[in-house]
Amino acid sequence: MNLLFSNDRPGEYPPSWYAATATPPAPFAPLMGHVRADVCIVGGGYTGLSAALHLAQRGYDVRLLEAHRVGFGASGRNGGQVGSGQRLEQDQLEAMTGRDDARKLWDLGEEAKALVLSLIADHAIDAGFRPGIAHACWRRGELDHVRANAEKLARDYDYHQIEVLDRDALHAICPSPAYHGGDIDRGAGHLHPLRYAFGLARAAAAAGAHLHEGSTVTEIDHGPTVRIRTAGGEVEARHLILACNGYLGRLDRNVAARVMPINNFIAATEPLGNRVSEVLRQDIAVADTKFVVNYFRLSEDGRLLFGGGESYGYRFPSDIAALVRKPMSQVFPHLRDVRIDHAWGGTLAITMKRMPCFARLAPNAFSVSGYSGHGVAIATLAGRLLAEAVAGQAERFDVMARVPAPAFPGGALLRNPILVLAMTWFAMRDRLGI
Repeated sequence: MNLLFSNDRPGEYPPSWYAATATPPAPFAPLMGHVRADVCIVGGGYTGLSAALHLAQRGYDVRLLEAHRVGFGASGRNGGQVGSGQRLEQDQLEAMTGRDDARKLWDLGEEAKALVLSLIADHAIDAGFRPGIAHACWRRGELDHVRANAEKLARDYDYHQIEVLDRDALHAICPSPAYHGGDIDRGAGHLHPLRYAFGLARAAAAAGAHLHEGSTVTEIDHGPTVRIRTAGGEVEARHLILACNGYLGRLDRNVAARVMPINNFIAATEPLGNRVSEVLRQDIAVADTKFVVNYFRLSEDGRLLFGGGESYGYRFPSDIAALVRKPMSQVFPHLRDVRIDHAWGGTLAITMKRMPCFARLAPNAFSVSGYSGHGVAIATLAGRLLAEAVAGQAERFDVMARVPAPAFPGGALLRNPILVLAMTWFAMRDRLGI
């Protein structure tokens, strides 16, 4: 079964609050016939669109192939959080990569946030960016680690944007009885992810990139010249970029063994009116410390946008609203009566180490995927790094590529049942509070 078509109608954005509040670009024509290009990009999410933009600005002839529509996958369905640094904390990265590369990874993560903001400003993207992300402790005793992490970032990385919050201070911002304190990162923020994707697409097209929607890639022949085929045509390119994330399928088995697609779900309540103060008292986003993370924020029209729950098969559950309501009611039991107006799912991709998989597939072929829930900023930066690598300046791409990206046990064939067992164990730990 193909994830591209398991849960969605071809070429139609899934019904979500994001799709209801964003205006897509006019459709881009499918690829037809044989064309030549300097670079062919497969995938029209943040990674592919950013790469197309940065390559076109460098003067490359670019063809981007998207099976559905630009921003169709995780890039248009996620929680919209623009987080600091990388997916892993710096002490973990120091142990994994050494202090020098950990410093470079931190700097790249900070550059990623700055790049998002500069693209929004330079291209007048109506993404609704707002500063502030709080991290909420699900378990007692986690506050010591939160405090130590904030102190480390201030001491070793000169990052002073994090304020540690005890239980009362967090409750004054987020009046949920579920949390035991946390922190707030004023250097991070949140945005409308689909409007942001649309803005990147418009900017890439304006810069001269050729975008093709409704163009599912069926076959890739590697060589000094790469041939990328769809049902309607073929691109003959000097360079290839795979920017498929959870929708990679069988296009590259080596990457597929290291990058696992999973499904995550979001619900949007009815407008809360005066009840918004029962959810958040500042216009920030929140993510908690559960292994299966809950994340939420308020929409511009006063809805609670709440993400929670995962699944690991191809098909989404039949009642997404009921699935999300369960964790939402754990966090906000006083909102059990609130109506849910929108509920949707999306397929993202994770890796064993929860760091993105940057890979050189051949001297003229690259892949980046597996953002593990930290992709808005890093995927945008990945496009810039891919453009640099195509231009022969791969030092920064290689910093990301040096992060270990081991294959899942069992490879692409057995990774799913093994992951389900592991996730079940961690979910049980969440429920027990250990």
